[in-house]
Amino acid sequence: MAEDAARPLRADARRNRDQILAAAKRVFGAQGPDVPMEEIARQAGVGTGTLYRRFPDRTSLILAVAHDSFAKVLAEAQAAVAEERSAWNALVRVVRTSRELQVSVHLTILSAPASHAALVDPEVTRFQRELLGLLDEVVRAAQREGTLRPDVGTGDVAALLSLLLRPLGALPSIESWQISERAMALLLDSLRTPSRSRLPGEPLTLHNLKPGLTTDPQ
Repeated sequence: MAEDAARPLRADARRNRDQILAAAKRVFGAQGPDVPMEEIARQAGVGTGTLYRRFPDRTSLILAVAHDSFAKVLAEAQAAVAEERSAWNALVRVVRTSRELQVSVHLTILSAPASHAALVDPEVTRFQRELLGLLDEVVRAAQREGTLRPDVGTGDVAALLSLLLRPLGALPSIESWQISERAMALLLDSLRTPSRSRLPGEPLTLHNLKPGLTTDPQ
């Protein structure tokens, strides 16, 4: 277990940890999960000994990146609900904030050990439950105000987001960014009323998603 999991960190230790996480996001995002840990330490401006005291192995670092991303997305989603005047604007903000999770999602898909660790990690599960619960709240509010098409459910929105967050393959970063931005705009346009097509089947709820991630809102 990482050293800082058991007790609060001093200011310098917290600064080192934040630098390592920021560097890990950059390096993992650009080069994937197999980049040498020494390169992450170099870009973070810390020694390898400091890195390994904070994160004893690659999986613990990947999970820490995931925790950090989830925490930021959850905080921003909560702020969106509190600050936006319309539920639709809150939904747009929540959906766009989900991009913060993209590197974490890519890493857990590309790294089998990290994928397994994320599935059983209680912090990841807690963040997922809270985010899905908040998304469900925003989806229902947007439908009540008439801005979100009534024939979709929170499960539909969550499933579409999960697809958008997956790796796009070996594309130049500028093309990958443009594809993601266009796909996000198309997603939001398809969700807004009035609907221009009839969807097959029934709306997906959180019950239709992985059982361990549902918040049982109904």
